Amino acid sequence: MKNIISELQWRGLVHDIMPGTEEQLLKEMTTTYIGFDPTSDSLHIGSLVPIILLVHLKNFGHKPIALVGGATGMIGDPSGKSDERNLLDEATLNHNVEGIKSVLSRFLDFNATDNNAAVLVNNYDWMKELSFINFARDVGKRITVNYMMAKDSVKKRLAGEGEGMSFTEFTYQLIQGYDFYHLHKEYNCLLQMGGSDQWGNITTGTELVRRMNVGEEAKAYAMTCPLITKADGSKFGKSEGGNVWLTADKTSVYTFYQFWLNTTDVDAEKYIKIFTFLDKETIEALIEEHQKAPHLRVLQRKLAEELTIFVHSAAELEKAIKASNILFGNATAADLKQLDETTFLEVFNGVPQAEIQKDTLEAGIDIITVLNEKTGFFKSNGEARRALTANSISVNKEKVTESFVLSANELINNQFVLLQSGKKNYFVIRVK
Repeated sequence: MKNIISELQWRGLVHDIMPGTEEQLLKEMTTTYIGFDPTSDSLHIGSLVPIILLVHLKNFGHKPIALVGGATGMIGDPSGKSDERNLLDEATLNHNVEGIKSVLSRFLDFNATDNNAAVLVNNYDWMKELSFINFARDVGKRITVNYMMAKDSVKKRLAGEGEGMSFTEFTYQLIQGYDFYHLHKEYNCLLQMGGSDQWGNITTGTELVRRMNVGEEAKAYAMTCPLITKADGSKFGKSEGGNVWLTADKTSVYTFYQFWLNTTDVDAEKYIKIFTFLDKETIEALIEEHQKAPHLRVLQRKLAEELTIFVHSAAELEKAIKASNILFGNATAADLKQLDETTFLEVFNGVPQAEIQKDTLEAGIDIITVLNEKTGFFKSNGEARRALTANSISVNKEKVTESFVLSANELINNQFVLLQSGKKNYFVIRVK
């Protein structure tokens, strides 16, 4: 087997690793799982690292299991939390589980039949039949309270952060540990991976596997990756508008593309290794090229391209680039009219706007009236006339003269008109 650990190490994807893990992965195809918490019906870019880990595992000949926590989601993971979160009702939880399954299916083929084909599971399927008495007797007695209380996630809560910890949350690590035991028994799963904040939960799982088995059957391993941060210490995965999601209904492809394009130089050097599958030689060449001419933003462009294709598609990347070029490049009226409403509004977020009634527009409005009286884009007719004479006014990216009459034919998505003065001054007309 190729050495996946050395690959992950140079990419900066290894934080903690249990002794024997690397040897196990070198020895044979190893089934490995990562869990995903169904707190929403989608996943944001903070979940990209575990997804990428599963894809790396598959590419290196190992068998990945993606676990959606339909059961553990009913409780809530206390790791990294100072307060107990509100519990989701069953209908919301089921909806979220289906949404996450759909997202994961875009990155891993769960219908493949090869030996190391990816597997998708929901821990509710085996937890729903397990009674509390059986769980307490068969699982609870294997792990001591002393062991559980030594975990950082528990100690921090008991030390006074927040309002303490309920018994429900206290049992979370046992339930996650039982997941590992179940997958070990049913799929010969020997390794669990996750973020560094999951180390306590994961090692509880390895301990449970060892205590509920004997000999060779008691083998279990753990590995975590670092929690991704920005160079300035701020939280990764958020833009000014909130979380950056992996589905276009929550975060448009344009916004997703722009998030990576706006990465700092320092972060881009780190992220190009973590979030892409480009080989070491290609990445080192890109970094060298970028350092020679940082203003060209070679790393950011490649990062944005690779991630947009990986999460969405090459066709969606092309649309995002065209949308970006509307503000920063040579776009046409045809390019503008290809934008959907959401993307149009995101491209021109913060641009001044005015409303015009559709019946007024259908009758036609001379451009000077549009620029002054109807929108206030210019303070006077004279100022508007001078700009037109200087050939600096565009409607939907096309230059117009004083004789131009604005009509419904110019509407983008049947509701917008884009005015432009010079290169950088924009104004949006919304038609009601």
